[in-house]
Amino acid sequence: MKKKKQQVNYLDLIPERAAKLTWSEDEEGMIILEVENTGVFNRIAQKLFKRPKYTKVHMEKYGSFLWPLIDGERTVMELADLQKAQFGEEVEPLYPRVAKYMQIMESYDFISLKNNPKAHADGDEEK
Repeated sequence: MKKKKQQVNYLDLIPERAAKLTWSEDEEGMIILEVENTGVFNRIAQKLFKRPKYTKVHMEKYGSFLWPLIDGERTVMELADLQKAQFGEEVEPLYPRVAKYMQIMESYDFISLKNNPKAHADGDEEK
């Protein structure tokens, strides 16, 4: 009998910002991530083509709201609820949108997602 693969519920995960990533806020309150361009090809491009050592990633208003709230303690669901309280219906569909945002941020190594120790292993949530 095949073992059922357990699906990850992104809303239960806890995002943590990457320690190596630096960030700042511009005059309008938008977050700017500074990503170091590392590796052999980047070094060559920096020397030959005068490419910058850091790439600046400018976040939009929803990402700029969430980024400072990512503290390694709040779940994705808690962050989504805070975003809903701030922006209302403007951020609907809320949970799929925030979960996708977290997936993208993780794919670029801007954050890591860890399991919530409060969630049960069998998928039941505590009440």
